[in-house]
Amino acid sequence: MAVKVSPSVLTADFLELDGELKKLEAAGTDMIHLDVMDGIFVPNISFGVPLIRSIKKHTNLPLDVHLMIDRPHRYLRDFAAVADYLGFHYEAGSDVAETLKEIRALGCKPCLTIKPCTAPEEIFPFLPLCDMVLVMSVEPGFGGQKFMPSALEKLSALRAECARRGLAVELEVDGGINGETAPLAVQAGATVLVAGSYVFSDQMEERVRFLKSLS
Repeated sequence: MAVKVSPSVLTADFLELDGELKKLEAAGTDMIHLDVMDGIFVPNISFGVPLIRSIKKHTNLPLDVHLMIDRPHRYLRDFAAVADYLGFHYEAGSDVAETLKEIRALGCKPCLTIKPCTAPEEIFPFLPLCDMVLVMSVEPGFGGQKFMPSALEKLSALRAECARRGLAVELEVDGGINGETAPLAVQAGATVLVAGSYVFSDQMEERVRFLKSLS
């Protein structure tokens, strides 16, 4: 699979968001990553459906919505109305299989996310229900953390299991992605790179081009 870039708007200037979206489109990014935090599943609070709905009006890029919220099944219908990829955490307290099935029934591509403390083998049974799996390479809820090398082993294990089953599942990685860690993640099996501060810089086009060249 070709490597895709999904910049996290959590790092963007929200007062200049329309301009930032246009820059991302011009730079050749593949989708937009949106981190939804509820202050319960993770300590921080970010944004919800209203902001994502506004973003959807101002870009044609697919929206990659990452729910870092408690019992996400309660809000699937609301977020499915504004998402293209809709992901939730394995650890968040919802019935995993039923939630993945409901996301697909609502017209979105389901994504299952795991925290650094979760072994990849725990989600092997759910891979046939996923379009994408997100491996967190930092603890969810805070930006600017250092990349955890243990994510590389998880990506490799998931890529091997998908290959064994003949599944074309995208493997996304989020946290500490930059010019040094991105090549390692892609080598381990990542096909979607979430990047925040690395992309939102005065070298946006150059850095997006570099990330996509890792295919």
